[in-house]
Amino acid sequence: MKSRRIRPGLKYKPNVGYRLGRRKALFEKRKRISDYALVMGMFGIIVMVIENELSSAGVYTKASFYSTALKTLISVSTVILLGLIFVYHALDVQLFMIDNCADDWRITMTWQRIAQITLELVICAIHPIPGEYYFLWTTKLANKGGDFGSKWVPYDVTLSLPMFFRLYLICRVMLLHSKLFTDASSRSIGALNRINFNTRFVLKTLMTICPGTVLLVFMVSLWIIASWTLRQCERFHDEEHANLLNAMWLIAITFLSVGFGDIVPNTYCGRGIAVSTGIMGAGCTALLVAVVSRKLELTRAEKHVHNFMMDTQLTKRLKNAAANVLRETWLIYKYTQKVKRVNPGRVRTHQRKFLLAIYALRKVKMDQRKLMDNANTITDMAKTQNAVYEIVSDMSSRQNDLESRLEDLRVWQLGLEDKLSGLQGQLMMLPEELTRCLDQHAERIDKRRNFLHPDTAVPMTTSGGGGVVCVSPGNSLSPVIPGEPSKPNAPSTKSLYPWSASPILPPVSSRTPRLVAETGKSNSTVVTTTQSQSATRLTSQSGVGGMGNSQGSDKSAHS
Repeated sequence: MKSRRIRPGLKYKPNVGYRLGRRKALFEKRKRISDYALVMGMFGIIVMVIENELSSAGVYTKASFYSTALKTLISVSTVILLGLIFVYHALDVQLFMIDNCADDWRITMTWQRIAQITLELVICAIHPIPGEYYFLWTTKLANKGGDFGSKWVPYDVTLSLPMFFRLYLICRVMLLHSKLFTDASSRSIGALNRINFNTRFVLKTLMTICPGTVLLVFMVSLWIIASWTLRQCERFHDEEHANLLNAMWLIAITFLSVGFGDIVPNTYCGRGIAVSTGIMGAGCTALLVAVVSRKLELTRAEKHVHNFMMDTQLTKRLKNAAANVLRETWLIYKYTQKVKRVNPGRVRTHQRKFLLAIYALRKVKMDQRKLMDNANTITDMAKTQNAVYEIVSDMSSRQNDLESRLEDLRVWQLGLEDKLSGLQGQLMMLPEELTRCLDQHAERIDKRRNFLHPDTAVPMTTSGGGGVVCVSPGNSLSPVIPGEPSKPNAPSTKSLYPWSASPILPPVSSRTPRLVAETGKSNSTVVTTTQSQSATRLTSQSGVGGMGNSQGSDKSAHS
């Protein structure tokens, strides 16, 4: 099996732990590179300001060695800054590759990223180059009757002002050093809520935490930078703008949108700076108003107390207005119905007070309605949350009760299923039991019939050798039933009954014997009945003559 070849350009393994460790190292390295870039950018701006101020003050000329040395420092810092920016974006590309498991860095190079890198390199590359270079600058002087003036101006002016765009590096450093951006828990929560941690989010957070400080720093920085740039644009054509205080006055008036018109810019560069300052001033003024209004707002607790006090006062006013309405109603009724003579003036006075009381009552109700509309929404949400919590708790308790009842019902159902299973088994055994009981009952009926009708039954006797021998009916009057104990032979009819058989009763053979159910009667009764029937049967076999004798004896007895 051939081993997979790894390309030399692939410097990280696909292991998750390795990628996380490398990502952390690249993140720290990118943060340090951003810090170095900001330092070099600010160093170039500071050296540029020093060089322009010294040359404008006449300390040295643009052709002097000191000017060339300072410009060389600016160029060196610019080259280092460009290298740091390139390294920063290279680290950013590597982080993107690790986050998205990309193998080729060209995948990450979109048109947006290429445009961003190019724009940053162009902005940071602009700086005053060493040497003495001039151009003729012609402009219309508004402060001198509209005359045109031409001056030889060094190129350092046009190349120095764009260096202030390097201050965007401050926002990048703030983002990379922000706790919201470096904390893993904050980034996890932001990722779950789909929040992109960028410079805008960090600035919003700072405006929420310390709005006054952020706004003050921004306004002061804008004021100083705009004043210095306006002075650099206007100092070659007008001596009034050569003074920094006059430039600061013009920027402040323009920033506040006042515009006295005592000092106006002459060049298009100065006018552009004035327009930008006015736009920035309008935005800062709006932010200032928002911050001040936020500071003047009542807190949640203060709003709650204020609303409670106002509600109490309105409740008292409502009660007073209602009492006034009732009082004036009673007085009108009193002075119109309870007096002998009605005073129209007094009645009209109370009617007027009655209408005023009604108007006051309506006004108080309207104020209460407005107070309810302007109540603190957070407090209302808290009350609503408490109500919802109580409802949910009630529903939860009911659900628990229902679950317990369902559990009891399930247990009862299981018991019922067990009972039904037992009942089913018993029902399945019922046919066998019925069959057995019917067989036993039929056997008992057969035994009883044979016992009650010995003339039709075939008696069985046990021989001495253990066999069963059939006995004729004439030999014995009582049959021997297998399984029954041996009984003595019934005595003869003549010995038991000396009189003859009754002529009224039919013979025993023609009568159907009565089956007696087994209700626990003693065996003596059954034996006695059987003996009497046997005696009657023997008497009936004696013939007709016997019957006559019995009748005669009966007659003689009655006579």
